[in-house]
Amino acid sequence: MSAQRILRAKAPVAYPAVLRAVLFDWGDTLMRWAPEPDLLEAGHAAGFDAIGREPVAALTKRFRDVYLSSFFEPGIVEEIEYPAQVRRLLAEFGHEVSDDELAHFLEAEHAAWAPATQLAATTHALLEALRARGFALGLVSNAFDPPDLLHRDLERFGIAERVDVALFSSEVGRRKPDPEIFRRALASLEVEPQEALFVGDTLATDNRRGGRPRLRDLPGPVVSRGRRRRARARLPGVHADGRADDRPPPAGLLSGDSVCASTNRVTCQVLREPETRTHNVS
Repeated sequence: MSAQRILRAKAPVAYPAVLRAVLFDWGDTLMRWAPEPDLLEAGHAAGFDAIGREPVAALTKRFRDVYLSSFFEPGIVEEIEYPAQVRRLLAEFGHEVSDDELAHFLEAEHAAWAPATQLAATTHALLEALRARGFALGLVSNAFDPPDLLHRDLERFGIAERVDVALFSSEVGRRKPDPEIFRRALASLEVEPQEALFVGDTLATDNRRGGRPRLRDLPGPVVSRGRRRRARARLPGVHADGRADDRPPPAGLLSGDSVCASTNRVTCQVLREPETRTHNVS
């Protein structure tokens, strides 16, 4: 064997990373957020009732006009201190509250919002099918409510027992697309960024660069929705409706419909350092 052939044989070969974990967004991905027009009023009324005080009608208008827009401002990655915001709002209308009263107000408000949270019909089947195939599963979501209330929601919907880690921006202090919340989830799962796929619903908050890479720019699995594009890779053993598929490869495609039957868009990205690349499927 020639020296050139020996050198070629010993040269390191770069293999693509094997997918080991799938991270999901919560709102409008694994569940649908479908609020009624008077949801804020109902939440504030429930909060006042919980602390034994009369509701203030003007408070909700003040919240909409001054506070609400800052909660979803694009490009802001520092999570707001929602309890502090509520305390300040109440004080503007002459209601000074103790820590216990504030906690009761927030808990009652959160409970009044519960009917707006609708779990997708295939969510349990999807998570169970992925876990049966050996994938580590995580949930990473922007949410300003107190973490204990949010984790209680996951337990109520049977999500906590079906994922290995769940992180909300209110407990990390940073919102997506800041990489810190992703790093913490991946560290908990003990996987590298290139070994994970993220599935969400909003390009602006799920993609740090804000770009729209072409399908061929993504080296790993990409979720496809509908007939407009096909996925470059498939998650093994999952039907399009989230059911497990025991047939030999090629296995069923993990589609947008299997994530949330009612969502309009699905964002999927292969996580990588130092940037996160995203592909948005409409």
